[in-house]
Amino acid sequence: MASTPHLAFERDMMEIQDQIDRLLDLAEKRGIDVSGELHELRAKLARLQEDTFRNLSALEQVQVARHPRRPYTLDYVERVFTDWIELHGDRVYRDDAAIVGGWARLDGNPLMLIGHQKGRDMKENLHRNFGMPHPEGYRKALRLMRLAEKFGRPVVTLIDTPGAYPGIGAEQRGQAEAIAVNLREMARLRVPLISVVIGEGGSGGALALGVTDRILVLEHSIYSVISPEGCAAILWRSADHRSQAAEALKLTASDLLRLGIADEIVPEPAGGAHADWDATADALRTILIRHVGEVRSMDAQDRRQQRWDKFAAIGSWLDPNAG
Repeated sequence: MASTPHLAFERDMMEIQDQIDRLLDLAEKRGIDVSGELHELRAKLARLQEDTFRNLSALEQVQVARHPRRPYTLDYVERVFTDWIELHGDRVYRDDAAIVGGWARLDGNPLMLIGHQKGRDMKENLHRNFGMPHPEGYRKALRLMRLAEKFGRPVVTLIDTPGAYPGIGAEQRGQAEAIAVNLREMARLRVPLISVVIGEGGSGGALALGVTDRILVLEHSIYSVISPEGCAAILWRSADHRSQAAEALKLTASDLLRLGIADEIVPEPAGGAHADWDATADALRTILIRHVGEVRSMDAQDRRQQRWDKFAAIGSWLDPNAG
C-alpha cells in the first residue's frame, strides 16, 4: 500500500511509526543492531493503538470508517474470495461502477458477491462516483441477486457508501423506486443473504444492499439513516454539532449490536482495518464462512420468514391513538 494518510488522533502513533522506520533504515545502511530499541517502540505503539482505538468517540469512529486507506470491496475480493468473475450492467441503461458484483468462491463454495466501490484517487473516485450509486447500480445489484436465486447460490453484499447519488439524472431515472424495489425483492429472495458493513453505511443507499438474513459490521464501521453532518444541518442548522449528532444517531458497531441491528462485530486489528488489510480480511473470511454455512443450512421458507421477522423487530412503534 502507499503511504497512509492519518487522522488527528493518530498523530502520536504515526510519530512512533516514523521512529521505527528511521531505525530500520539506519540498521540497514550501517549494519547496527537496533532490535532492543525496535522491540520497545513496537510495544509502545501497540499499547497506544489499543488504548486509542478502544476509546474512540462516535465522531472519531465516523472518521475511521471513512479513512481513505480503509480496504474497499475489491480489496476484499483479492484477499477473502477466489475465482472472481465480475458481471456488468443493469440491462436497461448502463454499468454503474459504484457497485461491483459477480461470481466468486468463499472457502471453495460459489456465491454471488456484490458491493459498493469507492476510489483511491480523484480519477477513480470520479469513475466510481465516490461510491454513491445511481439507480442503474441498484438495478444491476438486483439483477445479480436474481441470477443467484436462479442457481440457488448465496448472496454476500459488502456495504460502503455515503448514500445513493442524489443528482437530478439519478432522480429522473428512478432512484427512489430502484432502492424500494431492492428492499422488497431482497425480503422475498429464498437464497441465503449476508451483508457486511465494511466502512460507511449511509441511508437507503446502504440499505438497498442490506435486507439480509445476517448483518455483520466491521468494528470501526458505521451504519446510519443519515450522516452526522446532515443530521446536524437539519436539527441545529450547523455542521458544528456533528459530534453531538454522531452520538445521538447510535451509528457505531457496538451501538448496532446492542440495538439488535447487527448480528456480529468483525474485529479489526490494532490501528483499524486501514493499518492491516490482510489481518482484517482473515477475520472477515472466518466469520463469513461460519455465517454463510449457518444460514445455508436453514429451510428456505424458514429463512425468509426469519429475515422478515428480523427487520420487523427493529425499532419500536408509537401508536398516537393509544392512551
